Amino acid sequence: MNGKMAAMATGLAAAGIAAPDAAWASEGLNGAALGGAWALPFVGMLLSIALFPLFAPHAWEHHQGKITAFWALVTAIPLALVAGGGAAASALAHTALLDYIPFILLLTALFTTAGGILIAGNIHGSPAVNALLLAIGAVLASLIGTTGASMVMIRPVIRANDDRKHNAHVFVFFIFLVSNLGGALTPLGDPPLFLGFLRGVDFFWTTKHVFAETLFAAGLVLAVFYAIDSVIYRREGRVPDPTPDRRVRVRGVENLALIGVIIAAILLSAAWKGGVAFTVAGVAVEWQGLVRDLVMVAVAVASMKLTKSAWREANGFSWGPIKEVATLFAGIFVTMIPVLAMLQAGRDGAFAPLVALVSHPDGAPNNAAYFWLTGALSSFLDNAPTYLVFFQLAGGDAQTLMTQGALTLAAISCGAVFMGANSYIGNAPNFMVYAIARDGGVRMPSFFGYMLWSGAVLIPTFLLVTWVFFAG
Repeated sequence: MNGKMAAMATGLAAAGIAAPDAAWASEGLNGAALGGAWALPFVGMLLSIALFPLFAPHAWEHHQGKITAFWALVTAIPLALVAGGGAAASALAHTALLDYIPFILLLTALFTTAGGILIAGNIHGSPAVNALLLAIGAVLASLIGTTGASMVMIRPVIRANDDRKHNAHVFVFFIFLVSNLGGALTPLGDPPLFLGFLRGVDFFWTTKHVFAETLFAAGLVLAVFYAIDSVIYRREGRVPDPTPDRRVRVRGVENLALIGVIIAAILLSAAWKGGVAFTVAGVAVEWQGLVRDLVMVAVAVASMKLTKSAWREANGFSWGPIKEVATLFAGIFVTMIPVLAMLQAGRDGAFAPLVALVSHPDGAPNNAAYFWLTGALSSFLDNAPTYLVFFQLAGGDAQTLMTQGALTLAAISCGAVFMGANSYIGNAPNFMVYAIARDGGVRMPSFFGYMLWSGAVLIPTFLLVTWVFFAG
């Protein structure tokens, strides 16, 4: 691996070393001076996440940290060679302090609090009850995140449907609605939207500007589910419910208050301008961001102290998923540094053909193309970096995108969040739900079997979303 790393690092350095002064200015990286080779580590990182779990799961399980480090170093070494150690350190510090650390701390806080909320008891999974559970999960997704809502709701839904002969479709639609579509309304809902928040998008911007699209898409998918589940429910014979009837209770309600603290901290960080707290490698860390991040740590600690371990055990809580996310996103954020700079260059950079695809001949944004291209990549690659790629491609200025470019930002947001449901690997909770459901005795469809469901249900839904909201 070391020989390959050195060879790729040397190649990337050669791509930029021909014009190092042009490629690097005092204010940072000039993306117009960079060749397409600088995007290779980012592509390699995303393809590793998408393909290794499918074709080499054992190797991925044991070596994902090494694979991630490989792609990160293949980016960092050429940056240091071309720009110099100081400039490379500044770029890495900027990414770590202002993007990666706040992102991971929020996910950790939501993951910890959601893992302490247990819905105990048993209900019977009739079509109406199942639809209600999925609707509740979809609403929760924008409050505690798609991962948090999936963790909270998956086991109650399994218990509700363990007497059904045919129940796999319930969990397919669970992934559609709870693990994806429902998370479109706040930065807490899905990681792409929190990255947008960190780039300056107002906390409630998506609530206001993506509400109609989310209600339309989620409502249509929920209606399709109810129709399908009703037909299956009528046709299948009833069997005794193996789960004893118990009154439904919510345990760990103190975590709901802690989620309120998370929301308050994020809103405060957006409203409060406290000035610079300290500077690292030329990167100014402001008080509001520092306080927000410390609150996230405090919330996670408080949740672990206040929640009974038995409730977390009943939820199947472990630190494995968040450790994996932290490792993989470290590599993603590092490899994205030159890619974002090239996208910022627009028509003057290596991604000029991509700019042409999302623009009309007169230069106006093609919002339907933004929706589908963001969504297509989010279907198979991680939707958080995909969101940032197209956010940057649309200009990267949050104030402009929230006003004159509101429809474009809505298309990017919807594409990243909605179409993560198109495959098991489009969004982190998808495969988690698949694994938990299988462990609970559900005969989940294969990778391609799931895509038959998503193709039949979601693609027509997204075509209608395009026609109603983004055409023209």
